[in-house]
Amino acid sequence: MRLVLATRNPGKVAELQARLGPLGVDLVSAADLGAPEVVEDADTLRGNADKKARALARHTGLPALADDTGLEVDALGGAPGVYSARFAGPDADDAANRRKLIADLDGIADRAARFRTVLVFVDRDGQALAFDGVCEGVITEGEVGDGGFGYDALFRPADGDGRTFAQMSTAEKNRISHRGRALDAFVAWLAGQNDRGA
Repeated sequence: MRLVLATRNPGKVAELQARLGPLGVDLVSAADLGAPEVVEDADTLRGNADKKARALARHTGLPALADDTGLEVDALGGAPGVYSARFAGPDADDAANRRKLIADLDGIADRAARFRTVLVFVDRDGQALAFDGVCEGVITEGEVGDGGFGYDALFRPADGDGRTFAQMSTAEKNRISHRGRALDAFVAWLAGQNDRGA
């Protein structure tokens, strides 16, 4: 099956191709097919992922896969959530978003948080299926580690060994991450479809 992925990042395509290739999937990026960028303006992670996957499926005529991820901090009522990429403002970069999160949690003891990814698959008929992945953890008081992106230097996963995501290799992070768990659920579903000859 040829499947279009809502990304312009060749590294992400290669990473997912390694997981999906053994299931007979030939993954291609939205950029490879000249698909337009989709504005992520839904008020939920699922809404954004669904919007991107449906737009890609319509544009390409192929099944499509898209995701959206957010960081949910309990003490902030679940914020930044769907607004994680623009928490500090519409033109904010990762560093500005991290600074705002640190400032907003200053003096707050409850630092429980989770990363949530929603992965949406849309088939050729426009039917959508969603796969969720969650990674529980805590927000550190300051940045720890040089790797990763986004909020990785502030997030210490509960299933880890005490390091933040930014201190882990990509492979280590993917074994326990929210995105990895959502992908695991999709891979399990796809393998089941293959077993049934669908």
